Amino acid sequence: MFDPESLKRLKAERKRWEEKVENALGQSPEKRREILTSSGIPVERIYTPESTAKQDYLQDQGFPGEYPYTRGVQTTMYRGRLWTMRQYAGFASAEESNQRYRYLLSQGQTGLSVAFDLPTQMGYDSDHPMVRGEVGRVGVAISSLQDMEILLAEIPLEKISISMTINATAAILLGMVIAVAERQGVETRNLQGTLQNDLLKEYVARGTYIYPPEPSLRISTDIISFCQEHMPRWNPISISGYHMREAGCTAVQEVAFTLANGIAYVEAARKAGLAVDDFAPRLSFFFNVHMNFLEEVAKFRAARRLWARIMKERFGARDENSCRLRFHAQTAGCTLTAQQPDNNVVRVTLQALAAVLGGVQSLHTNSKDEALALPSAEAALLALRTQQIIAYESGVADTADPLGGSYAVEALTSEIEERARDYLQRIDRMGGSLKAISFMQREIQEAAYRTQKAVERKEEIVVGVNEFVSADDGIHETLQIDPQVEERQHRKLAALRAGRDGAAVARALDELNAAAKTGANLVPPILQAVTVYATLGEIADCLRSVFGVYREQVVL
Repeated sequence: MFDPESLKRLKAERKRWEEKVENALGQSPEKRREILTSSGIPVERIYTPESTAKQDYLQDQGFPGEYPYTRGVQTTMYRGRLWTMRQYAGFASAEESNQRYRYLLSQGQTGLSVAFDLPTQMGYDSDHPMVRGEVGRVGVAISSLQDMEILLAEIPLEKISISMTINATAAILLGMVIAVAERQGVETRNLQGTLQNDLLKEYVARGTYIYPPEPSLRISTDIISFCQEHMPRWNPISISGYHMREAGCTAVQEVAFTLANGIAYVEAARKAGLAVDDFAPRLSFFFNVHMNFLEEVAKFRAARRLWARIMKERFGARDENSCRLRFHAQTAGCTLTAQQPDNNVVRVTLQALAAVLGGVQSLHTNSKDEALALPSAEAALLALRTQQIIAYESGVADTADPLGGSYAVEALTSEIEERARDYLQRIDRMGGSLKAISFMQREIQEAAYRTQKAVERKEEIVVGVNEFVSADDGIHETLQIDPQVEERQHRKLAALRAGRDGAAVARALDELNAAAKTGANLVPPILQAVTVYATLGEIADCLRSVFGVYREQVVL
C-alpha cells in the first residue's frame, strides 16, 4: 500500500528510532523482555506501514460484506442491526428456567441460549440411577416433550431465535422444539435458531459424547440435511472452538482446530450427497473471547478470511453466503476468578468489546459470579447490561470494523491466519479431524500446561490470584439449586409414562431402530418418537443399542 521508496525511508527511520530506544533503555528490564501473545506471537514495540507492506488491501482486507470478509460479514455491520444479545441460561427445572428466560427477554435480551444439565446432554432421563445428584445442576433438566413445552411456554417462537448448546442428543432436542412450535401454530420453516450439534470437539476437549465418532458424524449430517430441506432459517450446526479454548488451547489453535472440524463437516455433508452451496450458508461457528484484547480482535478477522478462502478455493463455493463465517461468541469462563469476583465485570467487559470489534453476530457475556456458582438473576442482568452499554453508549457500533487498518491488528490478523493454516495442513496430512483427535488433544494439553506454569511463575499476572491479592475476598451470595428438583422430575416422569400411549411409543422406537440400521435420515423418526412422548433417555438408548458407546482410549 506504500511505494517502495517510502517504505525504504520508513525502514531507515525505524532503525534510527530503535537504536535511540535501545540506548535510552540501557539495562532496563524492558530491553531484555520478549512479549508474546497467548499463541506465542511476538509483540513488536511498535507497528508501522512496514508491518503490513506485503498485504494487498482489496485481496486481504476488502470491504465489509464482501469477500474475503476480513472486515465483517454484513455491509454496514451494526449500523443497520446490532448483534443478538443471547445470554446463556438454564438451571433446575423447566419452570424455573422459563421464568429466567422471560425475565431476561423483558430486560432487553434479543435471543435465547439454552443450557442443559449433564443428564440431558448425555442422553439419560432425570430418574436414571446413573445421574443421581446431577439433575438440574449445570443446566435445565429436559427428559421429554412435556419439559420442553414448559420451558418454552409464553416464548414467541415466531419472533425469538433459540440457540441450544447440545450435541450428542441434539436431534432429540431439535425434535422437541419443532413439536412445541407446531402446538403454538408456528410453522417449522419459520423457526429461527442454532443447534450446536458439534460432536467432533466433544472428542477433542469436552467429553459429552455418547456414540462413536462415525455414527455421531452421521447424526450431525442428518440434522444438516433435514434443516436444509425443512428449516431454512435455522443454523443446523455451530462449529465450536469455545470449549477447546476453555480446555487451554491458544488463539491460533482455536482458529485452526475449529476450522478443521468445519472442513470435516463440509466433507461429510458432500459425501452424503449435499451440494456445498445448498447447506454451507447455514453453517455457523462459536468462539471464545479471551483476555489478550488485540489478539482476540485479530483472531476473529483471521478466522473469517481463512474460512472464506477455504470455502472458495478448497470446496469451490460459488454462493457468497457459503464463504461468510458467521459466529456466536461467549466471554471466557476460564478467565473468571472466585477471588475478587467483582473484577470479573471488568474482564467480561473487555472481552465483550473485543468480540464486538471483531465483528460478532451474537454474544453471551458471562456473569461475575460464575466461578462460584450458576449466575444469580442480578449478576445475569448486569452481564446483559454490559452488552447494552457497549451497544448504545460506547460508539464502537457506529462504523464497521473500526480497528481495521491498525498496523498492529492487521499484522496480527495475517500472522494468526498463517499459523492456523500451518496447523490445517498438518491435520490434512493426518487424514482430517477424525484422525487427528489425539493430536489436537495433545496440543491443547501442552498449551494449557504452559499457561498454568506461566501463572505460577508470575510470568502472567492474574489480578487477585497471583498478584494484588486481598486478605479477605468476602462472602458472596450465590444461586442455590433446590434439592427437590430431582424428586419432582422423578414424579413428573412417572406420571408421563403412566399416562401416555405405550404402544405408540414402542412403535416409534422400533421405527427409529430400523432407521438407525439403514442409511435413512434419523431426524424424522426421532421427531415422531418425541411427539408421542418417548423420553430423551429412551430415544438415546434406542440409538445406543445400534451404534454402541464411545470409550476414550487413554495412551500412557
